[in-house]
Amino acid sequence: MHSFGYRANALLTFSVTILALMCAIASLSDNLNSPSPTAQVQVLNINWFQKKPDGDDEVSMSLNVSSNLESLFTWNTKQVFVFVAAEYDTPKNSLNQVSLWDGIIPSKEQAKFSIHTTNKYRFIDEGSNLRGKEFNLTMHWHVMPKTGKMSADKLVMTGYRLPVTYR
Repeated sequence: MHSFGYRANALLTFSVTILALMCAIASLSDNLNSPSPTAQVQVLNINWFQKKPDGDDEVSMSLNVSSNLESLFTWNTKQVFVFVAAEYDTPKNSLNQVSLWDGIIPSKEQAKFSIHTTNKYRFIDEGSNLRGKEFNLTMHWHVMPKTGKMSADKLVMTGYRLPVTYR
């Protein structure tokens, strides 16, 4: 006959194995979701565009950020981190990314939003490379699940240009 300790150990091991198997199946089932988020970012105004004393360009702009990220939420989604970045190239770097705004969406009820804001973070380029520069606004999101692997994706919006002269 087996002792109480041996039986308790076998039961605990079996329970943990079943729990791990259920978590793995749950995590894999989340891959069946094919989200279709939508986003639109509009530059409403260039508030100011200046050359700082150290020679760097700095831009402040008013943005309208509208998005519907409800399809990113499943039973396994804990929260979604979302941010808008300006992306452009310079002779020194093929890709420059500057975060302009970010937010955390904790629930599906808050995943459809429209906000009017100025850039939350400073849009600065090292050097005088921004005059007349074309740039993209890209909305990135990172889905943080309750269990399983974190996923990320983005929507790129093209066709933006900074002024040729400082304001």
